[in-house]
Amino acid sequence: MAKKASKKNKAEAPAPGDRRVGADIKQEKRKIPNKIYEKELAKLQIELVKLQEWVRTKGLKVVVLFEGRDAAGKGGTIKRITQSLNPRVARVVALGTPTEREKTQWYFQRYVPHLPAAGEIVLFDRSWYNRAGVEKVMEFCTEEEYEEFMRSCPEFERMLVRSGIKLIKYWFSVSDEEQERRFQGRIVDPTKRWKLSPMDLQSRQRWAEYSRAKDVMFAHTDIKQAPWYVVEADVKKRARLNCITHFLSQIPYEDLTPEPIKLAPRTTSSNYVRPPKEDQNLVPDYYKD
Repeated sequence: MAKKASKKNKAEAPAPGDRRVGADIKQEKRKIPNKIYEKELAKLQIELVKLQEWVRTKGLKVVVLFEGRDAAGKGGTIKRITQSLNPRVARVVALGTPTEREKTQWYFQRYVPHLPAAGEIVLFDRSWYNRAGVEKVMEFCTEEEYEEFMRSCPEFERMLVRSGIKLIKYWFSVSDEEQERRFQGRIVDPTKRWKLSPMDLQSRQRWAEYSRAKDVMFAHTDIKQAPWYVVEADVKKRARLNCITHFLSQIPYEDLTPEPIKLAPRTTSSNYVRPPKEDQNLVPDYYKD
């Protein structure tokens, strides 16, 4: 287990049972040169394609949960994982606010339809752990509902594992200083401003409350069948490489890449005449040199 973060950085202290993805916190503070990062990411994405083919061929069922602080880098990591994968095999689930009908259902019910069939990988960008975090802190659920979740969640996950699902859980940990820097960056970047929701702003004000909720969540749900793995995420690129490398290590796979394809010569039809472009609704050329 990695050493606890110093008070100076005000980072989340590792909870009992934390499994850190990345060997040394001090080392993780160092940025990775872009050239090296892109090279290593490209290698890992090739391995992810191999893993995808193994999952598809062998009929495996894989669920990966991404949880953690707002602006901790979960979305960026998910994007790099799925970037080169077949969306019919690997898909992302990011559910919105429950509907009035869903609020009356068994809590886990709205997540169950999104679980994988054989040969699929499902990545949850936040998951049923909303109840242990935002719903608890913001009082969107009753104390009885919260306590029932803490009792039921380990059993629910054990049931998933017994059914043949490979369940992997990641918690992205980020210091409050780094989270604040990223929040400020979103404010000035018009392409990222949508990422700052009212709940994000509340989390900024309730750092300690979210930390306590996370510690309790770990104490109840860090189980042998589905342990939590903590990704130190103050350096985004390092966190992405660490998480992807760890993910690949969790599923033994072999390279089932098909033999290189040899394309036959193209055939041409002498009696086909292409319609004139003037008869089509062409999209205007954006860049005119």
